[in-house]
Amino acid sequence: MIELMRKTGAWARLVALFFKELALSVRDVTITVLRPRRPLRSAIVAVPLDLKSGEGITLLANMITLTPGTTSLHVSEDRSKLYVHVMNVSEESVHQIKDGFERSVKEVLR
Repeated sequence: MIELMRKTGAWARLVALFFKELALSVRDVTITVLRPRRPLRSAIVAVPLDLKSGEGITLLANMITLTPGTTSLHVSEDRSKLYVHVMNVSEESVHQIKDGFERSVKEVLR
């Protein structure tokens, strides 16, 4: 019973995080479309992965791709890196993915 409550809470936090990131990304993409002169720093970044399972990597990659402004491109053969295209990259981009989505996916799949 306690395990079910823990899993339910972990999924609820992951869904809430996804919708928060979705809203922030939609806002950022909208601003970019409405202000085309706004400087963009588009880049492909390598996100080091702590997740190793196919299910975990797939869930993470899909959440990233479903968030506007980011697209998962490729997983390295050894599953140590996920390559992500970020529309407006910052020094925090990789950290945000790792500390947000990846951490929450690890908690859900634990």
